[in-house]
Amino acid sequence: MSRRLLKSGIIVSAMTLISRVLGLVRDVVVANLMGAGASADVFFFANKIPNFLRRLFAEGAFSQAFVPVLTEYHASGDMDKTRELVARASGTLGVIVSLVTICGVLFSGAVTAVFGAGWFIDWLHGGPAAAKFELASLLLKITFPYLWFITFVALSGAILNTMGKFAVSSFTPVFLNVMIIGCALFLSPQLAEPEIGLAIGVFLGGMVQFFFQLPFLIKAGVLSRPKWGWRDPGVVKIRTLMIPALFGVSVSQINLLFDTFIASFLQTGSISWLYYSDRLLEFPLGMFGIAIATVILPALSRKHVDAQRSGFSETMDWGVRMVTLLGIPAMLGLMVLAKPMIMVLFMRGSFSPEDVHQASLSLLAYASGLLNFMLIKVLAPGYYSRQDTKTPVRYGIVAMVTNMVLNAIFAWFFGYIGLAIATACSAFVNMALLYRGLHLQRVYIVTRKTIGFIVRLILAGALMVAAVEWQLADMSVWLTWDLLHRASMLIGLIVLGAGVYIVSALILGVRLKDLKAATD
Repeated sequence: MSRRLLKSGIIVSAMTLISRVLGLVRDVVVANLMGAGASADVFFFANKIPNFLRRLFAEGAFSQAFVPVLTEYHASGDMDKTRELVARASGTLGVIVSLVTICGVLFSGAVTAVFGAGWFIDWLHGGPAAAKFELASLLLKITFPYLWFITFVALSGAILNTMGKFAVSSFTPVFLNVMIIGCALFLSPQLAEPEIGLAIGVFLGGMVQFFFQLPFLIKAGVLSRPKWGWRDPGVVKIRTLMIPALFGVSVSQINLLFDTFIASFLQTGSISWLYYSDRLLEFPLGMFGIAIATVILPALSRKHVDAQRSGFSETMDWGVRMVTLLGIPAMLGLMVLAKPMIMVLFMRGSFSPEDVHQASLSLLAYASGLLNFMLIKVLAPGYYSRQDTKTPVRYGIVAMVTNMVLNAIFAWFFGYIGLAIATACSAFVNMALLYRGLHLQRVYIVTRKTIGFIVRLILAGALMVAAVEWQLADMSVWLTWDLLHRASMLIGLIVLGAGVYIVSALILGVRLKDLKAATD
Protein backbone atom coordinates (compact mmCIF):
# COMPACT_ATOMS: atom_id res chain seq x y z
CA MET A 1 0.00 0.00 0.00
CA SER A 2 2.68 2.51 1.00
CA ARG A 3 4.70 1.69 -2.13
CA ARG A 4 1.68 2.36 -4.33
CA LEU A 5 0.90 5.58 -2.46
CA LEU A 6 4.53 6.68 -2.65
CA LYS A 7 4.62 6.06 -6.39
CA SER A 8 1.38 7.97 -6.89
CA GLY A 9 2.64 10.77 -4.68
CA ILE A 10 5.85 11.05 -6.70
CA ILE A 11 3.87 11.20 -9.96
CA VAL A 12 1.56 13.91 -8.63
CA SER A 13 4.48 15.86 -7.14
CA ALA A 14 6.44 15.67 -10.39
CA MET A 15 3.52 16.93 -12.45
CA THR A 16 2.76 19.56 -9.82
CA LEU A 17 6.42 20.65 -9.86
CA ILE A 18 6.18 21.43 -13.57
CA SER A 19 3.02 23.44 -12.97
CA ARG A 20 4.44 25.30 -9.96
CA VAL A 21 7.67 26.17 -11.76
CA LEU A 22 5.65 27.59 -14.63
CA GLY A 23 3.52 29.38 -12.05
CA LEU A 24 6.64 31.05 -10.67
CA VAL A 25 7.70 31.99 -14.21
CA ARG A 26 4.25 33.48 -14.68
CA ASP A 27 4.59 35.55 -11.51
CA VAL A 28 8.06 36.72 -12.52
CA VAL A 29 6.69 37.90 -15.87
CA VAL A 30 3.71 39.62 -14.21
CA ALA A 31 5.93 41.27 -11.56
CA ASN A 32 8.21 42.61 -14.30
CA LEU A 33 5.19 43.93 -16.21
CA MET A 34 3.23 45.53 -13.35
CA GLY A 35 5.27 45.40 -10.13
CA ALA A 36 3.19 45.81 -6.98
CA GLY A 37 1.23 48.97 -7.79
CA ALA A 38 -2.43 49.76 -8.36
CA SER A 39 -2.72 47.79 -11.63
CA ALA A 40 -1.22 44.71 -10.01
CA ASP A 41 -3.58 45.03 -7.03
CA VAL A 42 -6.58 45.10 -9.38
CA PHE A 43 -5.50 42.11 -11.48
CA PHE A 44 -4.67 39.99 -8.45
CA PHE A 45 -8.05 40.88 -6.97
CA ALA A 46 -9.89 39.88 -10.17
CA ASN A 47 -7.84 36.69 -10.39
CA LYS A 48 -8.33 35.81 -6.73
CA ILE A 49 -12.10 35.28 -6.94
CA PRO A 50 -12.04 32.52 -9.61
CA ASN A 51 -8.76 31.23 -8.16
CA PHE A 52 -10.46 30.86 -4.80
CA LEU A 53 -13.23 28.89 -6.49
CA ARG A 54 -10.61 26.75 -8.25
CA ARG A 55 -9.10 25.76 -4.93
CA LEU A 56 -12.54 25.29 -3.45
CA PHE A 57 -13.58 22.83 -6.17
CA ALA A 58 -10.38 21.35 -7.60
CA GLU A 59 -8.61 20.81 -4.30
CA GLY A 60 -11.43 21.13 -1.81
CA ALA A 61 -15.08 20.47 -1.24
CA PHE A 62 -16.15 18.98 -4.56
CA SER A 63 -13.37 16.41 -4.74
CA GLN A 64 -13.77 15.59 -1.05
CA ALA A 65 -17.48 14.88 -1.56
CA PHE A 66 -17.40 13.32 -5.03
CA VAL A 67 -14.46 10.90 -4.68
CA PRO A 68 -15.89 8.79 -1.78
CA VAL A 69 -19.23 8.40 -3.59
CA LEU A 70 -17.58 7.61 -6.92
CA THR A 71 -15.31 5.10 -5.15
CA GLU A 72 -18.39 3.27 -3.84
CA TYR A 73 -19.90 3.03 -7.32
CA HIS A 74 -16.61 2.07 -8.95
CA ALA A 75 -15.91 -0.61 -6.31
CA SER A 76 -19.20 -2.31 -7.21
CA GLY A 77 -17.73 -3.19 -10.62
CA ASP A 78 -20.84 -1.94 -12.45
CA MET A 79 -19.50 0.51 -15.07
CA ASP A 80 -23.00 1.35 -16.33
CA LYS A 81 -23.92 2.50 -12.85
CA THR A 82 -20.68 4.46 -12.57
CA ARG A 83 -21.25 6.17 -15.93
CA GLU A 84 -24.78 7.07 -14.89
CA LEU A 85 -23.46 8.71 -11.71
CA VAL A 86 -20.94 10.72 -13.75
CA ALA A 87 -23.66 11.77 -16.21
CA ARG A 88 -26.06 12.86 -13.45
CA ALA A 89 -23.36 14.64 -11.44
CA SER A 90 -21.96 16.50 -14.46
CA GLY A 91 -25.41 17.51 -15.72
CA THR A 92 -26.59 18.82 -12.38
CA LEU A 93 -23.31 20.57 -11.69
CA GLY A 94 -23.33 22.07 -15.18
CA VAL A 95 -26.68 23.78 -14.71
CA ILE A 96 -25.75 25.18 -11.30
CA VAL A 97 -22.31 26.45 -12.26
CA SER A 98 -23.66 28.00 -15.47
CA LEU A 99 -26.15 30.04 -13.46
CA VAL A 100 -23.47 31.10 -10.97
CA THR A 101 -21.10 32.09 -13.79
CA ILE A 102 -23.76 34.15 -15.58
CA CYS A 103 -24.63 35.93 -12.33
CA GLY A 104 -20.95 36.56 -11.62
CA VAL A 105 -20.45 38.18 -15.02
CA LEU A 106 -23.64 40.25 -14.88
CA PHE A 107 -23.12 41.39 -11.29
CA SER A 108 -19.32 41.72 -11.24
CA GLY A 109 -19.70 45.20 -9.77
CA ALA A 110 -21.57 43.82 -6.77
CA VAL A 111 -18.92 41.12 -6.26
CA THR A 112 -16.21 43.79 -6.37
CA ALA A 113 -18.16 45.94 -3.91
CA VAL A 114 -18.32 43.06 -1.43
CA PHE A 115 -14.71 41.85 -1.57
CA GLY A 116 -13.13 45.20 -2.50
CA ALA A 117 -15.22 47.34 -0.17
CA GLY A 118 -12.43 49.87 0.32
CA TRP A 119 -12.34 50.61 -3.41
CA PHE A 120 -16.13 50.69 -3.60
CA ILE A 121 -16.35 53.29 -0.84
CA ASP A 122 -13.77 55.43 -2.66
CA TRP A 123 -15.79 55.03 -5.88
CA LEU A 124 -18.94 56.26 -4.14
CA HIS A 125 -17.16 59.34 -2.81
CA GLY A 126 -14.85 60.03 -5.75
CA GLY A 127 -11.77 58.93 -3.80
CA PRO A 128 -8.32 58.00 -5.16
CA ALA A 129 -9.17 54.27 -5.46
CA ALA A 130 -12.33 54.80 -7.54
CA ALA A 131 -10.55 53.74 -10.75
CA LYS A 132 -9.54 50.47 -9.06
CA PHE A 133 -13.18 49.59 -8.45
CA GLU A 134 -14.18 50.23 -12.08
CA LEU A 135 -11.26 48.27 -13.52
CA ALA A 136 -11.73 45.37 -11.08
CA SER A 137 -15.40 45.08 -12.10
CA LEU A 138 -14.38 44.91 -15.77
CA LEU A 139 -11.66 42.31 -15.18
CA LEU A 140 -14.05 40.11 -13.19
CA LYS A 141 -16.35 39.92 -16.22
CA ILE A 142 -13.42 38.40 -18.12
CA THR A 143 -12.07 36.08 -15.42
CA PHE A 144 -15.33 34.81 -13.90
CA PRO A 145 -16.11 32.31 -16.72
CA TYR A 146 -12.95 30.51 -15.58
CA LEU A 147 -15.19 29.07 -12.85
CA TRP A 148 -17.30 27.19 -15.41
CA PHE A 149 -14.33 25.53 -17.05
CA ILE A 150 -12.45 24.72 -13.86
CA THR A 151 -15.49 23.09 -12.27
CA PHE A 152 -15.55 20.45 -14.99
CA VAL A 153 -11.77 20.17 -14.85
CA ALA A 154 -12.24 19.32 -11.15
CA LEU A 155 -14.94 16.78 -11.99
CA SER A 156 -12.85 14.99 -14.61
CA GLY A 157 -9.76 15.17 -12.39
CA ALA A 158 -11.63 13.51 -9.52
CA ILE A 159 -12.79 10.73 -11.86
CA LEU A 160 -9.30 10.10 -13.21
CA ASN A 161 -7.75 10.20 -9.72
CA THR A 162 -10.27 7.64 -8.45
CA MET A 163 -9.18 5.34 -11.27
CA GLY A 164 -5.53 5.84 -10.36
CA LYS A 165 -4.72 8.20 -13.26
CA PHE A 166 -3.10 10.98 -11.22
CA ALA A 167 -0.71 12.44 -13.81
CA VAL A 168 -3.36 14.01 -16.07
CA SER A 169 -5.10 16.16 -13.45
CA SER A 170 -1.77 17.12 -11.88
CA PHE A 171 -0.38 18.30 -15.23
CA THR A 172 -3.51 20.17 -16.33
CA PRO A 173 -2.78 23.47 -14.44
CA VAL A 174 0.30 23.90 -16.64
CA PHE A 175 -1.96 25.23 -19.38
CA LEU A 176 -3.28 28.07 -17.22
CA ASN A 177 0.26 29.27 -16.59
CA VAL A 178 1.20 28.95 -20.26
CA MET A 179 -1.79 31.03 -21.36
CA ILE A 180 -1.14 33.81 -18.82
CA ILE A 181 2.57 33.91 -19.68
CA GLY A 182 1.76 34.06 -23.38
CA CYS A 183 -0.74 36.88 -22.93
CA ALA A 184 1.64 38.79 -20.63
CA LEU A 185 4.44 38.61 -23.20
CA PHE A 186 2.52 39.15 -26.43
CA LEU A 187 -0.93 40.63 -25.73
CA SER A 188 -0.59 42.89 -22.67
CA PRO A 189 2.19 45.09 -24.15
CA GLN A 190 -0.19 45.96 -27.02
CA LEU A 191 -2.94 47.19 -24.66
CA ALA A 192 -3.32 50.50 -22.85
CA GLU A 193 -4.29 48.53 -19.73
CA PRO A 194 -2.01 45.44 -19.68
CA GLU A 195 -3.97 43.80 -16.87
CA ILE A 196 -6.81 43.18 -19.34
CA GLY A 197 -4.46 40.95 -21.35
CA LEU A 198 -3.68 38.96 -18.21
CA ALA A 199 -7.39 38.51 -17.48
CA ILE A 200 -7.87 37.16 -21.00
CA GLY A 201 -5.04 34.72 -20.26
CA VAL A 202 -6.96 33.41 -17.23
CA PHE A 203 -10.06 32.84 -19.38
CA LEU A 204 -8.10 31.04 -22.11
CA GLY A 205 -6.25 28.97 -19.52
CA GLY A 206 -9.50 27.59 -18.12
CA MET A 207 -10.80 26.73 -21.57
CA VAL A 208 -7.62 24.89 -22.62
CA GLN A 209 -7.57 22.87 -19.37
CA PHE A 210 -11.15 21.80 -19.99
CA PHE A 211 -10.52 20.51 -23.52
CA PHE A 212 -7.22 18.85 -22.55
CA GLN A 213 -8.88 16.37 -20.15
CA LEU A 214 -11.75 15.29 -22.41
CA PRO A 215 -9.78 12.66 -24.43
CA PHE A 216 -8.59 10.99 -21.22
CA LEU A 217 -12.16 10.71 -19.93
CA ILE A 218 -13.27 9.19 -23.21
CA LYS A 219 -10.40 6.69 -23.04
CA ALA A 220 -11.36 5.77 -19.46
CA GLY A 221 -14.83 4.84 -20.70
CA VAL A 222 -16.77 6.93 -18.19
CA LEU A 223 -17.84 9.87 -20.34
CA SER A 224 -21.51 10.03 -21.26
CA ARG A 225 -24.10 12.70 -22.06
CA PRO A 226 -24.74 14.93 -19.01
CA LYS A 227 -28.19 14.61 -17.44
CA TRP A 228 -30.07 16.58 -14.83
CA GLY A 229 -30.18 14.51 -11.65
CA TRP A 230 -30.92 16.65 -8.62
CA ARG A 231 -32.85 13.82 -6.96
CA ASP A 232 -30.60 11.00 -8.14
CA PRO A 233 -29.42 9.04 -5.04
CA GLY A 234 -25.74 9.46 -5.94
CA VAL A 235 -26.11 13.19 -6.59
CA VAL A 236 -28.10 13.62 -3.37
CA LYS A 237 -25.27 11.98 -1.45
CA ILE A 238 -22.66 14.16 -3.19
CA ARG A 239 -24.47 17.43 -2.52
CA THR A 240 -25.24 16.38 1.05
CA LEU A 241 -21.52 15.90 1.61
CA MET A 242 -20.47 18.88 -0.48
CA ILE A 243 -22.52 21.70 1.00
CA PRO A 244 -20.92 21.62 4.47
CA ALA A 245 -17.57 20.69 2.93
CA LEU A 246 -17.63 23.93 0.93
CA PHE A 247 -17.18 25.67 4.25
CA GLY A 248 -15.21 23.16 6.24
CA VAL A 249 -12.30 22.17 4.01
CA SER A 250 -11.79 25.62 2.46
CA VAL A 251 -11.49 27.75 5.56
CA SER A 252 -7.93 28.77 4.71
CA GLN A 253 -9.05 29.98 1.27
CA ILE A 254 -12.00 31.91 2.69
CA ASN A 255 -9.57 33.47 5.13
CA LEU A 256 -7.40 34.62 2.22
CA LEU A 257 -10.47 36.25 0.63
CA PHE A 258 -11.17 38.03 3.90
CA ASP A 259 -7.56 39.21 3.84
CA THR A 260 -8.28 40.76 0.43
CA PHE A 261 -11.35 42.52 1.80
CA ILE A 262 -9.35 44.09 4.64
CA ALA A 263 -6.39 44.84 2.35
CA SER A 264 -8.62 46.93 0.07
CA PHE A 265 -8.70 49.49 2.92
CA LEU A 266 -4.92 49.47 3.35
CA GLN A 267 -2.08 51.10 1.42
CA THR A 268 -1.65 50.52 -2.30
CA GLY A 269 0.48 47.44 -2.85
CA SER A 270 -0.92 45.47 0.09
CA ILE A 271 -2.87 43.02 -2.10
CA SER A 272 0.14 42.53 -4.38
CA TRP A 273 2.58 41.94 -1.53
CA LEU A 274 0.22 39.40 0.01
CA TYR A 275 -0.28 37.77 -3.40
CA TYR A 276 3.43 37.28 -4.11
CA SER A 277 3.93 35.91 -0.59
CA ASP A 278 1.02 33.52 -0.99
CA ARG A 279 2.36 32.33 -4.36
CA LEU A 280 5.66 31.28 -2.79
CA LEU A 281 3.74 29.57 0.00
CA GLU A 282 1.62 27.72 -2.56
CA PHE A 283 4.70 26.18 -4.19
CA PRO A 284 5.56 23.72 -1.38
CA LEU A 285 1.90 23.45 -0.35
CA GLY A 286 0.93 22.24 -3.81
CA MET A 287 4.08 20.21 -4.34
CA PHE A 288 3.79 18.27 -1.10
CA GLY A 289 0.62 18.93 0.92
CA ILE A 290 -1.97 18.84 -1.85
CA ALA A 291 -0.09 16.13 -3.77
CA ILE A 292 -0.08 13.80 -0.76
CA ALA A 293 -3.71 14.61 0.06
CA THR A 294 -4.67 13.86 -3.56
CA VAL A 295 -3.31 10.32 -3.41
CA ILE A 296 -4.48 9.39 0.09
CA LEU A 297 -8.13 10.43 -0.35
CA PRO A 298 -8.99 7.57 -2.76
CA ALA A 299 -6.91 5.20 -0.61
CA LEU A 300 -8.73 6.24 2.57
CA SER A 301 -12.09 5.93 0.79
CA ARG A 302 -11.24 2.36 -0.24
CA LYS A 303 -10.14 1.48 3.31
CA HIS A 304 -13.41 2.85 4.65
CA VAL A 305 -15.51 0.97 2.06
CA ASP A 306 -13.62 -2.25 2.87
CA ALA A 307 -13.93 -1.59 6.64
CA GLN A 308 -10.14 -1.76 7.10
CA ARG A 309 -9.88 0.31 10.30
CA SER A 310 -6.20 -0.34 10.95
CA GLY A 311 -5.30 0.24 7.31
CA PHE A 312 -7.17 3.56 7.43
CA SER A 313 -5.16 4.73 10.45
CA GLU A 314 -1.87 3.56 8.90
CA THR A 315 -2.60 5.49 5.71
CA MET A 316 -3.30 8.63 7.77
CA ASP A 317 -0.07 8.11 9.70
CA TRP A 318 1.87 7.72 6.46
CA GLY A 319 0.42 11.01 5.20
CA VAL A 320 1.37 12.85 8.39
CA ARG A 321 4.95 11.50 8.28
CA MET A 322 5.38 12.48 4.64
CA VAL A 323 3.98 15.97 5.20
CA THR A 324 6.19 16.67 8.21
CA LEU A 325 9.28 15.28 6.47
CA LEU A 326 8.81 17.74 3.61
CA GLY A 327 6.90 20.51 5.37
CA ILE A 328 9.34 21.29 8.18
CA PRO A 329 12.31 22.21 5.94
CA ALA A 330 9.99 23.98 3.48
CA MET A 331 8.50 26.13 6.25
CA LEU A 332 11.84 26.99 7.85
CA GLY A 333 13.50 27.55 4.48
CA LEU A 334 10.83 30.05 3.39
CA MET A 335 11.15 31.92 6.67
CA VAL A 336 14.95 32.18 6.61
CA LEU A 337 15.26 32.91 2.88
CA ALA A 338 12.12 35.03 2.41
CA LYS A 339 13.89 38.18 1.25
CA PRO A 340 16.53 36.50 -0.97
CA MET A 341 13.83 34.42 -2.70
CA ILE A 342 11.62 37.41 -3.48
CA MET A 343 14.64 39.44 -4.56
CA VAL A 344 15.82 36.77 -7.01
CA LEU A 345 12.39 35.94 -8.39
CA PHE A 346 10.69 39.31 -8.66
CA MET A 347 13.06 42.29 -8.28
CA ARG A 348 13.21 43.59 -11.83
CA GLY A 349 11.22 45.91 -14.04
CA SER A 350 8.46 47.57 -12.01
CA PHE A 351 9.16 45.52 -8.86
CA SER A 352 11.30 47.67 -6.55
CA PRO A 353 13.59 46.90 -3.55
CA GLU A 354 10.86 48.37 -1.33
CA ASP A 355 8.41 45.83 -2.77
CA VAL A 356 10.94 43.10 -1.94
CA HIS A 357 11.10 44.24 1.67
CA GLN A 358 7.34 44.51 2.09
CA ALA A 359 6.54 41.18 0.39
CA SER A 360 9.23 39.36 2.40
CA LEU A 361 7.60 40.44 5.67
CA SER A 362 4.23 38.97 4.70
CA LEU A 363 5.96 35.82 3.40
CA LEU A 364 7.67 35.38 6.76
CA ALA A 365 4.29 35.54 8.48
CA TYR A 366 2.52 33.25 6.00
CA ALA A 367 5.36 30.70 6.05
CA SER A 368 5.04 30.25 9.81
CA GLY A 369 1.73 28.51 9.10
CA LEU A 370 2.88 26.36 6.17
CA LEU A 371 3.16 23.09 8.09
CA ASN A 372 -0.32 23.58 9.51
CA PHE A 373 -1.74 24.29 6.03
CA MET A 374 -0.16 21.05 4.82
CA LEU A 375 -1.41 19.02 7.78
CA ILE A 376 -4.94 20.32 7.18
CA LYS A 377 -4.75 18.92 3.64
CA VAL A 378 -3.89 15.48 5.06
CA LEU A 379 -6.16 15.44 8.12
CA ALA A 380 -9.32 16.67 6.36
CA PRO A 381 -9.57 13.55 4.12
CA GLY A 382 -9.78 11.53 7.35
CA TYR A 383 -13.30 12.94 7.66
CA TYR A 384 -14.41 13.25 4.05
CA SER A 385 -13.35 9.73 3.08
CA ARG A 386 -15.77 8.52 5.79
CA GLN A 387 -18.44 10.89 4.42
CA ASP A 388 -18.35 12.96 7.61
CA THR A 389 -18.61 16.61 6.55
CA LYS A 390 -20.35 18.05 9.59
CA THR A 391 -17.42 17.80 11.99
CA PRO A 392 -14.95 19.79 9.84
CA VAL A 393 -17.62 22.48 9.42
CA ARG A 394 -17.78 23.05 13.16
CA TYR A 395 -14.02 23.31 13.32
CA GLY A 396 -14.00 25.54 10.25
CA ILE A 397 -16.38 27.99 11.89
CA VAL A 398 -14.11 28.26 14.93
CA ALA A 399 -11.04 28.79 12.72
CA MET A 400 -12.82 31.38 10.57
CA VAL A 401 -14.05 33.39 13.54
CA THR A 402 -10.53 33.26 14.96
CA ASN A 403 -9.14 34.59 11.68
CA MET A 404 -11.66 37.43 11.47
CA VAL A 405 -11.07 38.56 15.04
CA LEU A 406 -7.29 38.39 14.67
CA ASN A 407 -7.50 40.17 11.29
CA ALA A 408 -9.24 43.13 12.89
CA ILE A 409 -6.72 43.24 15.75
CA PHE A 410 -3.49 42.57 13.87
CA ALA A 411 -4.33 44.74 10.82
CA TRP A 412 -4.80 47.69 13.16
CA PHE A 413 -1.31 47.27 14.62
CA PHE A 414 0.68 45.65 11.79
CA GLY A 415 -1.20 46.57 8.59
CA TYR A 416 -1.15 43.99 5.80
CA ILE A 417 1.43 41.86 7.69
CA GLY A 418 -1.15 41.37 10.42
CA LEU A 419 -3.45 39.71 7.88
CA ALA A 420 -0.81 37.08 7.13
CA ILE A 421 -0.17 36.51 10.85
CA ALA A 422 -3.89 36.04 11.48
CA THR A 423 -4.18 33.54 8.62
CA ALA A 424 -1.27 31.50 9.99
CA CYS A 425 -2.80 31.48 13.48
CA SER A 426 -6.21 30.35 12.22
CA ALA A 427 -4.53 27.53 10.27
CA PHE A 428 -3.04 26.23 13.53
CA VAL A 429 -6.46 26.34 15.20
CA ASN A 430 -8.04 24.45 12.29
CA MET A 431 -5.30 21.81 12.21
CA ALA A 432 -5.41 21.26 15.98
CA LEU A 433 -9.19 20.82 15.96
CA LEU A 434 -9.09 18.40 13.01
CA TYR A 435 -6.54 16.21 14.77
CA ARG A 436 -8.37 16.42 18.09
CA GLY A 437 -11.57 15.23 16.41
CA LEU A 438 -9.88 12.24 14.78
CA HIS A 439 -8.23 11.43 18.11
CA LEU A 440 -11.50 11.58 20.07
CA GLN A 441 -13.27 9.43 17.46
CA ARG A 442 -10.39 6.90 17.73
CA VAL A 443 -10.04 7.12 13.95
CA TYR A 444 -6.44 8.29 13.99
CA ILE A 445 -4.06 8.69 16.91
CA VAL A 446 -0.51 9.70 16.07
CA THR A 447 1.81 6.84 16.98
CA ARG A 448 4.84 7.01 19.27
CA LYS A 449 6.98 6.17 16.27
CA THR A 450 5.63 9.16 14.38
CA ILE A 451 6.10 11.50 17.36
CA GLY A 452 9.75 10.46 17.61
CA PHE A 453 10.07 10.86 13.85
CA ILE A 454 8.72 14.43 14.01
CA VAL A 455 10.99 15.39 16.94
CA ARG A 456 14.04 14.23 14.99
CA LEU A 457 12.90 16.25 11.98
CA ILE A 458 12.47 19.38 14.11
CA LEU A 459 16.03 19.01 15.41
CA ALA A 460 17.31 18.49 11.86
CA GLY A 461 15.39 21.60 10.79
CA ALA A 462 16.98 23.66 13.58
CA LEU A 463 20.45 22.61 12.43
CA MET A 464 19.48 23.50 8.86
CA VAL A 465 18.44 27.02 9.92
CA ALA A 466 21.68 27.52 11.85
CA ALA A 467 23.77 26.50 8.84
CA VAL A 468 21.90 28.77 6.42
CA GLU A 469 21.95 31.76 8.80
CA TRP A 470 25.70 31.28 9.25
CA GLN A 471 26.29 31.66 5.51
CA LEU A 472 23.58 34.26 4.77
CA ALA A 473 25.04 37.64 3.81
CA ASP A 474 23.43 40.95 4.81
CA MET A 475 20.64 42.04 2.46
CA SER A 476 22.41 45.34 1.71
CA VAL A 477 25.16 43.26 0.14
CA TRP A 478 22.62 41.28 -1.92
CA LEU A 479 21.39 44.56 -3.44
CA THR A 480 24.85 45.23 -4.88
CA TRP A 481 24.96 41.89 -6.71
CA ASP A 482 23.64 41.21 -10.19
CA LEU A 483 20.85 38.68 -10.81
CA LEU A 484 23.20 35.81 -11.65
CA HIS A 485 25.20 36.31 -8.46
CA ARG A 486 22.04 36.49 -6.34
CA ALA A 487 20.55 33.39 -7.98
CA SER A 488 23.80 31.45 -7.51
CA MET A 489 23.96 32.38 -3.83
CA LEU A 490 20.30 31.48 -3.28
CA ILE A 491 20.72 28.08 -4.95
CA GLY A 492 23.85 27.49 -2.89
CA LEU A 493 22.02 28.29 0.34
CA ILE A 494 19.11 26.01 -0.59
CA VAL A 495 21.50 23.16 -1.41
CA LEU A 496 23.38 23.78 1.85
CA GLY A 497 20.15 23.77 3.85
CA ALA A 498 18.82 20.63 2.17
CA GLY A 499 22.13 18.85 2.65
CA VAL A 500 22.37 19.73 6.33
CA TYR A 501 18.73 18.72 6.87
CA ILE A 502 19.14 15.32 5.18
CA VAL A 503 22.46 14.50 6.86
CA SER A 504 21.19 15.66 10.26
CA ALA A 505 18.01 13.61 9.90
CA LEU A 506 20.02 10.50 9.02
CA ILE A 507 22.40 11.04 11.94
CA LEU A 508 19.43 11.50 14.26
CA GLY A 509 18.01 8.15 13.15
CA VAL A 510 15.50 8.94 10.38
CA ARG A 511 15.40 6.07 7.87
CA LEU A 512 13.55 5.27 4.65
CA LYS A 513 11.66 2.52 6.46
CA ASP A 514 9.96 5.29 8.49
CA LEU A 515 8.12 6.26 5.29
CA LYS A 516 6.57 2.82 4.87
CA ALA A 517 3.18 1.80 6.16
CA ALA A 518 2.78 -1.32 8.22
CA THR A 519 0.76 -3.10 5.56
CA ASP A 520 0.95 -3.42 1.80
